[in-house]
Amino acid sequence: MTISDWLIDVALILVVFRQLREERLRLRTILLPLALIGWVAVTYLHDIPTAGNDPVLIGAFAGTGVAFGLAGGLITRVRCVDGHIRVRATPGAAALWVISMGFRLGFAVWSSHPSGMEHVARFSVDHDITGGQAWVAALVLMALGEVVVRLALVVVRGRALQAHVRHQGRGALPVAP
Repeated sequence: MTISDWLIDVALILVVFRQLREERLRLRTILLPLALIGWVAVTYLHDIPTAGNDPVLIGAFAGTGVAFGLAGGLITRVRCVDGHIRVRATPGAAALWVISMGFRLGFAVWSSHPSGMEHVARFSVDHDITGGQAWVAALVLMALGEVVVRLALVVVRGRALQAHVRHQGRGALPVAP
């Protein structure tokens, strides 16, 4: 792994820790994680292999990312105060992100060492995975799915809460712990 690989991984982890502090949901709140994951996708996702069992591997990892994103989005605190959506990642939401980032980072480090390379190569041959780009696509799409789904769910929950509060004429109504 290069120094830029490490820096982007650390930046993605820090984004979530930043969200442990409640903040108003703004365009910046949405764009920062999207910009980081977009940079990762453009940098590493050169193609999505479709031969052999590559789609199964990629689909399984992407599906796992979507599931993590759904869970993280559901347990992120979303509330409406004075007509503004406020969000805060709960410790559980942060833990989900750190676990998934830790898995991807750990896999990247492990698979770059001789023992890991050998295991991944053997697994790939045994399961008809055509090469390294399938693993890269799987890991990147896992992260992309998690970020996009979590953000989308938080925005949808916030807008729904905002509409509900306007309709009910109330001040603040917590949606999730």
